[in-house]
Amino acid sequence: QVQLVESGGGLVQPGGSLRLSCAASGFTFTAYFMNWVRQAPGKGPEWVSKIKFDGGTTWYSDSVKGRFTVSRDNAKNTLYLEMNSLKPEDTALYYCARGRPIDYWGQGTQVTVSS
Repeated sequence: QVQLVESGGGLVQPGGSLRLSCAASGFTFTAYFMNWVRQAPGKGPEWVSKIKFDGGTTWYSDSVKGRFTVSRDNAKNTLYLEMNSLKPEDTALYYCARGRPIDYWGQGTQVTVSS
């Protein structure tokens, strides 16, 4: 069955960095766009970033553009999100999500930005 397992979250100070990973299994990874979506406490889901099948094209929300970088390693069936210059407002549960439109989500990894 489809599995998306996120990791790499944690507590970081403002201005710090984190790298999230998402291990995918149970489907043909190279056949799908992949996304990162986040949900802050008390708010609805917010789409963060998307990457094309071969990793050649990426998209970002305005709130993270220039600070976050999405990438994928198709040989390892893994999606990444490099997050730099983190702000308290980046605090959220970060989900890896499959497809365009999104049809499957992982369980999420918590990112907390606080001093």
